[in-house]
Amino acid sequence: MKQGIRKDGDFCWINMITPQPKEAMAFFGEVLGWTYFDMGGIGHGIRVGESQVGGLFDKDAPQTPPGTKAHIGVMVKVRDVDATVEKVKALGGEAAPAFDIFDAGRMAVCHDPNGAAFDPWQPKNLKGFDVNSNAHGAPSWFESLTTDPVRAAAFYSRLFNWQSEVMKTPDGDYTTFKLGNDFIAGVMKAPEGVPMDKPTWTTYFTVDDADETEALARSLGAQICVPSTDIPGVGRFCGIVSPQHVRFNAITYVPMNG
Repeated sequence: MKQGIRKDGDFCWINMITPQPKEAMAFFGEVLGWTYFDMGGIGHGIRVGESQVGGLFDKDAPQTPPGTKAHIGVMVKVRDVDATVEKVKALGGEAAPAFDIFDAGRMAVCHDPNGAAFDPWQPKNLKGFDVNSNAHGAPSWFESLTTDPVRAAAFYSRLFNWQSEVMKTPDGDYTTFKLGNDFIAGVMKAPEGVPMDKPTWTTYFTVDDADETEALARSLGAQICVPSTDIPGVGRFCGIVSPQHVRFNAITYVPMNG
């Protein structure tokens, strides 16, 4: 598992956009153990232990674009966000102009050719998270459910220099991405019956016990969209939709030898 400031090309931050932010903070505090700090009135920062991992923002705040749905957005660390924007467009994706977030960094809102959103992040003072990905509540895996995984794999491999490999699974082909020696993400065609308005990135959060997390989330009013399920050789996970309609996955990994 990873810890320390993430490398260029790796996922480095999450942003939750949710209605009822106070209730959402309470829910995720119970389920994932998150704590929070105020970000000057624009939202709240999320901590796992002592590590900052993301932000939590009100979906209904004036600065949120109309029509935004509850979700967890993902950010990928880059050296030059303006160059990344041009590369996204050259590879068939969509990208809005980059902009500064005070002295924290510079970002852009992008979509891959299938429509999944992601935000490249060029750090200034905010370098991104350094959390141990094995800690309870830490973001540890990122997965795109999409309409055309082959197209997505080609796009991200060229954009971020990820290495892709296709695995056969009972649900169809699953493409994993590596950055150097680290597995960082996956992409697959959305399975039948999975509710999805459009292709998206989903975040997996490490938990101590997936079954206990599922039961706790259900008791707090969440919907369970995927009951706790084994992934051979990887771990056990469940899919959860918070009472505020934020979808995420919780996973307990198989202990690794050594």
